[in-house]
Amino acid sequence: MVNWETLIVPPTVWSSQDMRQACQQRDVASILRVVQRGTGASQTQLSMATGILQGRISEILRGTRTVTAFEVYERIADGLAMPDETRVLLGLAPVHPSGLDHLGPLGRAEMLAAYPSQADATPEIRQAASEAKEIDILAVRGLGIIGMNDSLLRATVARNRPLFRALLVDPASKAAQRRAAEVGESHESFASGVNLCVARLRELKEQTGAQVEVYFYDLLPTWRVLALDQVQFVSAFGTDHEGHTSPMYKIAASAHGALHRGFRRFTDELRAQAQQVI
Repeated sequence: MVNWETLIVPPTVWSSQDMRQACQQRDVASILRVVQRGTGASQTQLSMATGILQGRISEILRGTRTVTAFEVYERIADGLAMPDETRVLLGLAPVHPSGLDHLGPLGRAEMLAAYPSQADATPEIRQAASEAKEIDILAVRGLGIIGMNDSLLRATVARNRPLFRALLVDPASKAAQRRAAEVGESHESFASGVNLCVARLRELKEQTGAQVEVYFYDLLPTWRVLALDQVQFVSAFGTDHEGHTSPMYKIAASAHGALHRGFRRFTDELRAQAQQVI
């Protein structure tokens, strides 16, 4: 039952399949309905717990208002004392992440999730991209991300037209020659893939009016970064695998973390030194 001072949500509610599915789909209306079923809470009590106006709670539950803002997810999670496992399903940082107890009750972990490969992260990437105003990628050729019609982000960039900036390896550079050798391709074949992606991005800009910028860097590819506003999906290039086949990590800005700031600084500086071709 409901505690009138604090809305107490039983652990069984958070661990239920309905709640897990609602969080994975970021379906706030379903989250609130599951909480109501498990606690008997009224809309007024949900409003008091989350700090969201009762009228807006009603609109969310009726489906006339859709929640997409990160800060609203945080407000609901904090107000309902959502446990860390459920927060991660919703795409939020855990409050008390394992091994990071020094962050304290106000801390936030920056690593939100880990995936075996890009394919496993694809739904999360597309969801974040659909809401992003700025998309920055650090890649090698970028064909699987943006260069082809069925690439990961092409349809979203064409439809929503966020500011899109791509860092690709300079096809004429020694770095491109080294990477081509690592993946068992001729330099000519490897370079043609980069040039194809540039041509396709130029088409995307001209045909849709998308805000597209492309830069060439001359550095052996190591990191692969998809930055969607303040969320980054990071993987690595190795001598025997491509970035999309390596493990991928979802990282968010955190006052206590260094990874997000480090990758942001690295990509910004690399772009500042790169050659802009579009």
